Amino acid sequence: MTEYFEVIERDGPARIGRLRLATPVATPALVDEVIEDAGSLWPTERDAPDGDDESLTILPHRAFPAGTASEVQSAFAVEPDSVSFPSATVISRETASDYNTDAYVLSEASGIVGNARAFVETIVDVRASIPDDTGLFCSGVATAANAAVLAYAGIDCFDTHRAYLRGLEGFYQTTDGEMFLEDLSELPCACAACQQSREAFGPEDCAAHNVNALRASLATVREKIRAGTLRSYIEGQARHEAWLTATFRRLDQQYGYLEERTPLVRTAEILASSDDTMRRVEIQRFADRVCSRYRNRFDQPLVLVPCSARKPYSSSQSHGQFHEAINYRAHTVSMTSPIGVVPPELEYTYPAQQYDSVVTGRWSESEIEFVANVLKRYLERNDYPRHIAHVPPGGYQEICERVEARTDVEFEFTVTEHPTTDDALETLSETLSGESTFRKREREHNTVRAIADYQFGAGAGDELFGPISVDGYLPGLRVHDDGGEQLATIVPQYGTLSFTLAGAQRWNESDVPTNRVEIDPFVPQGSVLAPGITSASESIRVGDEVFVEGEKAIAVGRAKMHGTAMENSSRGIAVEVRHVEER
Repeated sequence: MTEYFEVIERDGPARIGRLRLATPVATPALVDEVIEDAGSLWPTERDAPDGDDESLTILPHRAFPAGTASEVQSAFAVEPDSVSFPSATVISRETASDYNTDAYVLSEASGIVGNARAFVETIVDVRASIPDDTGLFCSGVATAANAAVLAYAGIDCFDTHRAYLRGLEGFYQTTDGEMFLEDLSELPCACAACQQSREAFGPEDCAAHNVNALRASLATVREKIRAGTLRSYIEGQARHEAWLTATFRRLDQQYGYLEERTPLVRTAEILASSDDTMRRVEIQRFADRVCSRYRNRFDQPLVLVPCSARKPYSSSQSHGQFHEAINYRAHTVSMTSPIGVVPPELEYTYPAQQYDSVVTGRWSESEIEFVANVLKRYLERNDYPRHIAHVPPGGYQEICERVEARTDVEFEFTVTEHPTTDDALETLSETLSGESTFRKREREHNTVRAIADYQFGAGAGDELFGPISVDGYLPGLRVHDDGGEQLATIVPQYGTLSFTLAGAQRWNESDVPTNRVEIDPFVPQGSVLAPGITSASESIRVGDEVFVEGEKAIAVGRAKMHGTAMENSSRGIAVEVRHVEER
């Protein structure tokens, strides 16, 4: 039972936590001042520490440096005693397990920092072996430059040892790396230690500055986590050191680790500033769900169009012109980097309306190949009577040509210069001459079903929303059954469905996979805390709709933890409840 550490907010593996001491500490943070080390058992036996609620006590331990043989670790591993005060256990990748403490100290941390492969594999393995709601402490590794990546990987607690010692050695550290103090003509910082002339600034001052810079860097990291923008931040900030760039790229290869911890929806915008953005979980997950869950329900031809800078696309001037030319005679799908393809029914769904791209007018090879692969998968799943590409020359048309070469699809190209010229729009309109039209209401109904497919799984739209009626306006439609009872609402800022209790019960009784949370016999009041949960679907992600059921109540709400964390955590809000019914 974790008593003194609680996760408050999540941004992928990074978390805002609270070390629940007499004076609480918000993590990721420096913890030097609150650590009490009961000592190593290598030189001598140690008495059991008394402990107190003012500090985090590291229990007597045997630390194993990186590279220690597994048989040695097994032979000398320590099983810590259970204590009633805030405590931490020293572990390695080999010995990591649930020792019923509030935090875990990774003994080989300093030996793997700098080696991206060893670091990522170790952190992923350790995090899988210790409870989700416990802190991970890496000593002797943090600097102002690497703190963001270390926190992004899932580390919560740090100390000042490395930053301070590097300062004494004459290395001046910033979030951009470190410089030789003797090479500086002036001090590029306004912290207290730097409020003096360069000539008077010595190694002790440099050490103090490094600590100040590290503390400020961690404060920035906490703000980025709260805002949901840490990944965008490190895509730029981490490039000053090769191993840091390699580290977050290797983390991207640990898709299961990242995906489980990455929220399904956010309000923060994704800045697509490099090819690394295409490897983000949010991008990969959206593309995969579009290609494996979404199903086109229109009988009309496909028209591919370029994306727009303004989101959602339908609110842009260019897409307004496309709409006038098409006039409900085709299914208009947008092509975009870094997301791939976006059907109009999902243009409000995160992250389709929450990203911004750096526009240069030229597509990179990796962008072309990524979007081509997504488009190919999309067309293999969705049949159309005709395929029209209303896209400009260059990257867009090259994508279509690659798909033609890899499938039996043939595109009718309607643009020679730019898609919004009068000639191009007239050609598009004439190309669709004689095609039947669909009604606005049909689009609205299909939007509800498409979002359900995307959100809950292939076929969910038809299973959950057969005969329906809708009212309101996109993107805030309200969905009713054929008897007039409201089942769900589309949440405008996320483009996902939010169930009423009636809708949630229909979901639970259907064949559609349900995100279920089983609770103890109580009636939820506003939220469900993790200790009250007896089981939770492993598929649940932060932001998911969940159906809550217990002996005394049923409820529906939105997940604040992923499913595994709900089952394993002993503190924290697991579900924000929207509707509840007492049994």
